[in-house]
Amino acid sequence: MMILRPIQKSDYSALLNIAQESGHGFTSLPVNEELLQNKIERSVASFGKETDVPFDEGYLFVLEDSETGEVVGTSAIEAAVGLDDAFYHYHLSKVIHSSRTLNVYKAVDILTLCNDYTGATELCTLFLRDKYRRGLNGKLLSKSRFMFINQHRDRFADTVIAEMRGVSDENGDSPFWQWLEEHFFSMDFPTADYLTGIGQKVFIAELMPKYPIYVNLLSKEAQSVVGEVHDNTRPAIELLKSEGFTFNGYVDIFDAGPTVEAKVDNIRTVREVRKYTARIDEAMQIDAEGSPVMIANDKLAGYRATALTLTLPEKATEVAIPGAVAKALQIADGDTVSIATL
Repeated sequence: MMILRPIQKSDYSALLNIAQESGHGFTSLPVNEELLQNKIERSVASFGKETDVPFDEGYLFVLEDSETGEVVGTSAIEAAVGLDDAFYHYHLSKVIHSSRTLNVYKAVDILTLCNDYTGATELCTLFLRDKYRRGLNGKLLSKSRFMFINQHRDRFADTVIAEMRGVSDENGDSPFWQWLEEHFFSMDFPTADYLTGIGQKVFIAELMPKYPIYVNLLSKEAQSVVGEVHDNTRPAIELLKSEGFTFNGYVDIFDAGPTVEAKVDNIRTVREVRKYTARIDEAMQIDAEGSPVMIANDKLAGYRATALTLTLPEKATEVAIPGAVAKALQIADGDTVSIATL
């Protein structure tokens, strides 16, 4: 059984392995012992913090194989970005060049540096190891965050965003960054990406072009990747689109990957999640003929979620839970659980 839970200090070695596996472009997990340790400690503190306003909290989850104890993936939520450090994007928009006298009309795409998502909640750090990319694992790892946000609304903003990994090759080179590097920086993409991941962002304000960039002046290779995702990221963005996330023209300043957004109340899982009283049946087996669902307890630091097939009773307030599932979710008979279909 796969269980999603908050990260613990004992998960450091597993997190380091995941950071090494994730490769270039995965800014939120730099291969840096001190920063990874700090990320874990910050998450533990965030889960233990009493607050009703989103600020600098960061909630990091891991997906664990309950049979082996192996950590096989991560996902995270930043409560509110840009409140203690600038959060940059390029916004893709248009300007019109026209002349009635010459009978010329041309619409031109431009990229403008902005901080428009300051204060938004961010979904981040989603990574699942290759051999576990099957069944309901990916959906559980990603969508369980919506269950958590729904259960603890006061801790998060009304707008939720997700930065999607942009196009880069097997060496970590980004066509978009190559153009920026040639004209404004003397730093390759992996280095710039790593510096951002460890929190050294001052070079962005110092060296990034201050005026809008005309997209048609970029190299053809750079133009072709604006708003496009890395091949490995396509399943993730399709999953978010199915939840109601949309692309509104904001792209990453390094690889031009798209950022998608949604209002919390418009997220499909949030709209459709239902609460039940759990009735634990120790003899009950998982129903292979049931519907695929995601089920979570209503705890904070003790949050647990899993995916399974389950037959949901119509118009009922109680649901029978197999004993093994109840144990994994750390719930007792009569506890409240949240369930959403997958």
